[in-house]
Amino acid sequence: MAKKGNGPMTKSAIIAALADKSGLAKKQIAQIVADLVELAYKEAKKAFTIPGLGKLVVVKRKARMGRNPATGETIKIPAKTVLKFRIAKAAKDAIL
Repeated sequence: MAKKGNGPMTKSAIIAALADKSGLAKKQIAQIVADLVELAYKEAKKAFTIPGLGKLVVVKRKARMGRNPATGETIKIPAKTVLKFRIAKAAKDAIL
């Protein structure tokens, strides 16, 4: 199933495309997608990999000095924990 319009695929478009390709019902695919997302949330602290697509990882950023672009004033940016998705080499090669 081809994507319609210029924007990214919606959740329902992804589910419809997977249902067409697999022959499974849209409800089954929707449940699989929901289960995959739930598993990713649960396992992200230990790193969650989708082979061929990438890895969801938690990264701790150190405190650093930054600059307020409006005033030019130097400010201290506190340390924080962020969530990143690292794209797999296979995905980069296939897309780029």
